[in-house]
Amino acid sequence: MTHARIEIAPSILASNFARLGEEIRMVEQAGAELIHVDVMDGHFVPNISIGIPVVESLRKATHLPLDVHLMIEQPEEYIEEFVRAGASRVLIHEEATVHLDRALAMIREQGAEAGAAINPATPVVMLSEVLDKLDTVLVMSVNPGFGGQKFIRGALEKIRQLNQWRSRYNASFRIEVDGGVDLENVAELAQAGANTFVAGTSIFHASDPAEATRQLRKLAREALSQKV
Repeated sequence: MTHARIEIAPSILASNFARLGEEIRMVEQAGAELIHVDVMDGHFVPNISIGIPVVESLRKATHLPLDVHLMIEQPEEYIEEFVRAGASRVLIHEEATVHLDRALAMIREQGAEAGAAINPATPVVMLSEVLDKLDTVLVMSVNPGFGGQKFIRGALEKIRQLNQWRSRYNASFRIEVDGGVDLENVAELAQAGANTFVAGTSIFHASDPAEATRQLRKLAREALSQKV
């Protein structure tokens, strides 16, 4: 199934923006499957990051799919613009919209993959009614807003629950995990059922980001192959 393929998604939030193009090429050449882009509005999360013009620039700078994570209020108001700017996958928060079903449909109508994200305090059952609308579920393993936070282990149980649902309903959604992902926990996350691994600090703050990308993928793939 498509969800079985491992994806490493370096998060540019942790990159050196003065050398962004160079750093993207580095992880691209190392085999990264996606570029993860965090969009923050200073309201839904306590930080402000990048917006549509940067996504447009990224689309011109890499052939990789752009995994655009909208940490913003009322994300449905901006879906069309972000897809037009180059987003390949749009992830919106369950907590940020009262019309999640409609917003996910909007993403697909625009031609992008649709994903729903949940914060550490949100149970996975909140997504049970939209599983058929999802290409990806993003489990936040830190409280969103800032890079470099410590991994919250409760995310593992959420990933296991989602993996059980995926098997039970023969579903094809991917399970993405974002926050504190590194060489110490990527294998355990893969064993639990995660397929897409967002990594910022552990890649871009490493002495060799390309090698960090390769090692994350290697450990995740090995763990997946050992999974019973």
